[in-house]
Amino acid sequence: MTSERSLEGLCLKVGPLGENDRLLTLLSDQEGLTRLAVPGARRPRSSLAAAMPLTLLQLQVGGRRGLARVRQLKVLRSFSNVGQQLETLAAAQAMAELSLMLVAGDDPLPGLLSTMLIHLERLDAISKNSPIDQDITLASSVQACLHLLALGGYGLPVQECCLSGEPLEPPLGQWSWRCSLIPEEGFAIGSQPGATMQLNPSELALLQRLIRPSLPMRRDGELMGPRDVWLRLLKVVECWSRTHLQHKLRALVMLREAIPSSSDKRS
Repeated sequence: MTSERSLEGLCLKVGPLGENDRLLTLLSDQEGLTRLAVPGARRPRSSLAAAMPLTLLQLQVGGRRGLARVRQLKVLRSFSNVGQQLETLAAAQAMAELSLMLVAGDDPLPGLLSTMLIHLERLDAISKNSPIDQDITLASSVQACLHLLALGGYGLPVQECCLSGEPLEPPLGQWSWRCSLIPEEGFAIGSQPGATMQLNPSELALLQRLIRPSLPMRRDGELMGPRDVWLRLLKVVECWSRTHLQHKLRALVMLREAIPSSSDKRS
C-alpha cells in the first residue's frame, strides 16, 4: 500500500486508542477490513469526531509505518437512526458482528459492503416508524444474516437433503412432515438423531424464500409467517453461525430478548 491513500467504506467498530484517539475498523471493497487510528477523534470539537459506527465514510489515510492514521474524513451516509430503537440497533450490530467474522483481514469479500448497505437502509426505514414493527425487524435481521453468511461461503443449504441429496421440497399441508437441522451439515428430511431442531413444511418454505432479495410478503402487504416462526428461524441462524464460525452472535441474543414470543405477550 502507498503511504497516502483514499478509502471509502462502512465503519463497523470504534474503540478508544490512547487518551484522545479512536481505533476505527472499516469495511471497504478495496481492502476488506482495515484498522485505522483516528487522532484526536475523542476531543469534542475535533473534525474527525464523526468517525462513528454505522457510518459510510470517505477517508484520506496516511502513515508509512504501523497503524495508518486518518488525515481527513467525510461522512457520506449515517445510519445513526437505527440506534434509536433497541430492535434495529441489535439487528444492525448483528450484521456488523457477522461481517467482522466473515472477512479475513485485508482480503476483500466482493459484495459484502453493498449487501450491508442495502440491509442497513431497510433497518433505517424501519426505525423511523413509531411504534416500530418488531416482526419486520426480526424478519429483516434473519434475512440479512443469511445473505451475509452466503457471501462469506457459509450459506445455509436449504435446497437439498444433506444426507440423501434429495430435493428439499416442503409438502405444504402435510403437517406431519419434518426436516431436521443438523448443525454441521444442513437440513435432512425426517426426524434425525442429533438434530438441533425440526422445521415443518411452511417453516422450511419460508426459510427457502429468504434467499431472494425481498422479504416474503402476502398480497395484502403483510409479512408472511407469524412471529414465533420468525423466532424459530432466528434460532436456525444462531445455531448455524455458532457452529460454522465458532462464535456466538451476541447481538442476536439481544434481539431475541427485545422481541417477545406470542406466549410471552399473552402472559
